[in-house]
Amino acid sequence: MAPLEQDVLAVREQLFHERVRECIICALLFASLYILCHFIITHFKKHTDFTAVHDDEDAAVNRIALGLCTFTLAVALGAVLLLPFSIISNEVLLSFPQNYYIQWLNGSLVHGLWNLVFLFSNLSLVFLMPFAYFFTESEGFAGSKKVSGPADVPPVPSIPGSPLTPLLQGIMARVYETSVVLLLLTLLVLGMVWVASAIVGNDAASRQSLYDLWEYYLPYLYSCISLFGVLLLLLCTPFGLSTMFTVTGKLLVKPRLLEDLDEQLSCTRFEEAAVSRRI
Repeated sequence: MAPLEQDVLAVREQLFHERVRECIICALLFASLYILCHFIITHFKKHTDFTAVHDDEDAAVNRIALGLCTFTLAVALGAVLLLPFSIISNEVLLSFPQNYYIQWLNGSLVHGLWNLVFLFSNLSLVFLMPFAYFFTESEGFAGSKKVSGPADVPPVPSIPGSPLTPLLQGIMARVYETSVVLLLLTLLVLGMVWVASAIVGNDAASRQSLYDLWEYYLPYLYSCISLFGVLLLLLCTPFGLSTMFTVTGKLLVKPRLLEDLDEQLSCTRFEEAAVSRRI
C-alpha cells in the first residue's frame, strides 16, 4: 500500500473516531438532561387515578405524553445551557491547549450540538407539543372504545387476524385521530397563510416564498418565539426578585445588634411604673 493511501486511511479513521465520539457525547448529555427533566416533571405534575393501573389505555397515553413533554423540556434545557457550555469549553481549551484529555471539547462538537438543538427545537415546537396535547385529548374514531370501562361493559375483543392487543388498538386509534387533527390543523394554517399572502401580494415571488417553509419560516418562527421568551424573562425577573426579597424579609428575623439596651431598659421601667400606678 502506498504511503499516500495510508495517510488517506489514517485521516478517514480519525474522522470516523471523532464522529463516533461526538455521537456518544451527545447521547450521554441528552440522556442526562432527559433523566433530570423526568424527575422535574414527575415532581410537579398532578397525580392521576389511572397512573397506578398499568394495563389501562389512559395510563399508557399518559406515559406517552409524559415522555414527549420530557423530551421537549430536555431540548429546551439543552438550548438554555448550550451557550454557557460553548463559552466554558472555549475557555478551557484556551487555558489548556496541549492537554490531550480535553481535546474533545472542540468546535465540531459545539457546532454539532447547536445543529441538534436547533433541529429538535423546531421539531418539538411544531410537532411534539401539539401532538402531546391532542393525544391526551383524543378518544379515538367512532367505533373504537377504551380498553377499561365500567364493570357492566365487557372489554373490546381483539380484531381477528390482527397481531395488536386491545390496548394497542385503542392507542393506535388515538394516534390516528391525533395525526388527522394535526394534518387538518396544518392545512388550515397553511391555507390561512396562503390566503393572506394572496391578499397582500398576488405575485410569483410571494407564492415562491411559501415553498421556503423549512429554510426561512421555521427559523424565523423559532427566532420570534425565542425573542418572546427573552422579553418575558426580562419582564418577569424584576417582579420575581422583588417578591423573593419580600418573602425572605418576612421569614428572616432582623438582627438586633445595633439596638440601644439602655433605651430598652428605660422603656421597660416606664412600662412597669405605668402598670404599678394602674394597680
